[in-house]
Amino acid sequence: MSCKKQSEKSISSIKKVKLKPVYQFGYKLDDFLVIRDTIKNGESFGAILDRHHVFYPKINKIAVSIKEIFDVRRVRAGKPYTILASKDSTEKAQVFIYNHNKINATIIDFKDSLITAKRYEKPVKKILKTVGGSINSSFSVTMDSLGVNAGVTNEVADIYAWTLDFFKLQKGDSFKLTFEERFIEDTIYAGYGEIKSAVFKHKGRDLFAFRFIADSIQGIPEYYDDQGNMLRSQFLKSPIKFRYRISSRYNLRRRIAYYGNRIKPHRGTDFAANVGTEILATASGVVVESTRRGGNGKYVKIKHNATYSTQYLHMKNRKVKKGQYVKQGDVIGWVGMTGNTGGPHVCYRFWKNGREVDPFKQKLPAAKPLKKEIKPRYLEFIKPIKYQLENTVLPVKQPEVINNLAKK
Repeated sequence: MSCKKQSEKSISSIKKVKLKPVYQFGYKLDDFLVIRDTIKNGESFGAILDRHHVFYPKINKIAVSIKEIFDVRRVRAGKPYTILASKDSTEKAQVFIYNHNKINATIIDFKDSLITAKRYEKPVKKILKTVGGSINSSFSVTMDSLGVNAGVTNEVADIYAWTLDFFKLQKGDSFKLTFEERFIEDTIYAGYGEIKSAVFKHKGRDLFAFRFIADSIQGIPEYYDDQGNMLRSQFLKSPIKFRYRISSRYNLRRRIAYYGNRIKPHRGTDFAANVGTEILATASGVVVESTRRGGNGKYVKIKHNATYSTQYLHMKNRKVKKGQYVKQGDVIGWVGMTGNTGGPHVCYRFWKNGREVDPFKQKLPAAKPLKKEIKPRYLEFIKPIKYQLENTVLPVKQPEVINNLAKK
């Protein structure tokens, strides 16, 4: 066989590779001119479309048509967007895709006479991750050293806010927790998800927390201990989440330097913290006072029910108004030095039946435990999770931190 015939046969045997069409946001990208950019300071939705050959009568029509789903006035500088434009000589924009974050976007389609807007959510893969560590300085410092998202640290603090004083964690206390990490397209980190379980070893006790939905109709998750008792109670232990110290306790015979070292009853508990630290409502209720007065400085008072009220003094600024309903854990203001005070703190006052009392000496109402008929199902549910928390052990690389204890 001649070389020429062999060459022709080889060429004919080569199969043409047909590239698969690329789809994104539900569109075949090959059909469009794809333009990706980021919104600049001072740039508006209208200015972007005008630059891509959509003119203002049409822009106004788009804005009015989609206002119930997306307010075009709320586009923000720094947010990425994608424009799908026609491939002809006009290169006119036909679709505008606004990325709220890595996962969520709004798609505005105006290529036809019918203008539509819809929300889009990228598929997310969730991976369970378990981390743990020993406390040498503080919980937040240990979590930082593990490279864990600060949001996870704050959420764990919220979960244990009723049962554990993070300021009183001791050197050698340890913890493990399991939470979700979310990924787009398997590799792009998209933040953390639900915290599934946790345990703190504190003062020789194991303080467990398991996420569980007891009421399938309402579908509201709560955290319970290993006996089925809800961790949440009616009041938080502190109006400050992290990095505070109790500088003065409730004391009816305290001598106060500010008043010439005279005995003057101190009917509150002072939580010292940096100026600007968030102050939280320790329980849900209605704001009955939000004002500034004399030695109290700027303060907020909340009525929780017919029995209990709380007050928060010396604020730098207040975030809530009289008559507003606040939920437990909501930010109601920030630590300051207004009124009679020698340093930045919040004076936390606690009323029971109209009388100021020491909150740390009250037997405060706890949330209800699991119903008897649900408890067996719960105990069966937590059995393998508890086993994992109690038995997952890897070699300790550092005295302070045990990282990546388990992953699945």
